[in-house]
Amino acid sequence: MKAIRTAIALALALSISTMAAAQANGMAGLTQLKDAQTRSISPENFTGEKGKGGMATLEEGTAKKAARELGQGWKVNPYIHVEPGTTFELGKVDGSGVINHIWMTPVGDYRLMIFRFYWDDEEQPSVEVPVGDFFASGWGIGKEPRITSQAICVNPRSGFNSYWQMPFRKGCRITMENRGDKTATIYYQIDYSLEDVAEDTPYFHAQFRRANPLPAGEVFTIIDGIKGRGHYVGTYLAHGANGKGWWGEGEIKFYMDGDTDFPTICGTGEEDYFCGSYGYNERETKEGTVYENFSSPYTGFHHIASKGAQQRFGQYRWHILDPIRFEQDLRVTIQCLGWQSEGRYLPLSDELSSVAYWYQLEPHAAFPALPENDVLKVSKEEK
Repeated sequence: MKAIRTAIALALALSISTMAAAQANGMAGLTQLKDAQTRSISPENFTGEKGKGGMATLEEGTAKKAARELGQGWKVNPYIHVEPGTTFELGKVDGSGVINHIWMTPVGDYRLMIFRFYWDDEEQPSVEVPVGDFFASGWGIGKEPRITSQAICVNPRSGFNSYWQMPFRKGCRITMENRGDKTATIYYQIDYSLEDVAEDTPYFHAQFRRANPLPAGEVFTIIDGIKGRGHYVGTYLAHGANGKGWWGEGEIKFYMDGDTDFPTICGTGEEDYFCGSYGYNERETKEGTVYENFSSPYTGFHHIASKGAQQRFGQYRWHILDPIRFEQDLRVTIQCLGWQSEGRYLPLSDELSSVAYWYQLEPHAAFPALPENDVLKVSKEEK
């Protein structure tokens, strides 16, 4: 009898664990019918309207040469071009709904292709991030990591995917600005549902920050000036170490709801915050310093191969199961520290770029202006 009770208890625990995992992975509602309509925007259907996909003609299609013997309906307009110095409206939706998934493969200078999202007719964007950094790939075309996470997936070769849920009540608009001097090409698809969104549902936000280099002795600001009620859900950090040796000793700090000199949340180190340890298994080999990459549902680290002296890394941390909730305000910083002689910390002057992801009730505070192109771009590699 005891064995039976034990077996029943284990089965119940397994069932609860399985249900929790399904809920965490967004699968809990798959068996439930929902009062919603699925739509999708792409270059083959800019409006996402029902029954309006694949209607481009040979006269207007970007792939008209490839489809010239087949005609309308045969992959006539699968991508768009964004000319230098222009902004292209990738999609616009009227009504209430939720963006569920974005797939994209852009060709151009990722740092000079600026992704923006506007909710409910707002004039200032709630998302303003270079496209590569938005998808946790901040070191440029050809240097995309492989990411298998719940919020962002990056698949070979440059298949960018976002699964952040993005609700809106009156409508949304998504644009891409090309700040480069060459034409950019983008294949993309924005999958969304038309459905009612509760009044107390917060909106998705993402903001980019950059320091190149960070002045020695200063902390890097990941986000500042968030005002209102919401929760912080993720950090991406592109760290370019300009010196030899370990670079990830700095603490991350979350100042919330009136914190001044000291934060409510204080981490113990950069690689600790991104859920690694001991320098990501840093070790010296004949080929140089090597690290152990990893990608998991909520955390990841990548050592980006570089021809120059600078070591380049990408790190992500999604607070999906552990959102950082704030009622009034939020500021997030991270130190940049290494080691020097006699076991002392060494403030570093490294190249740092970040994206902060959060949800909050509107209105949101105005974002700082993005840097000029020369400051925004990834540093050139020393040959």
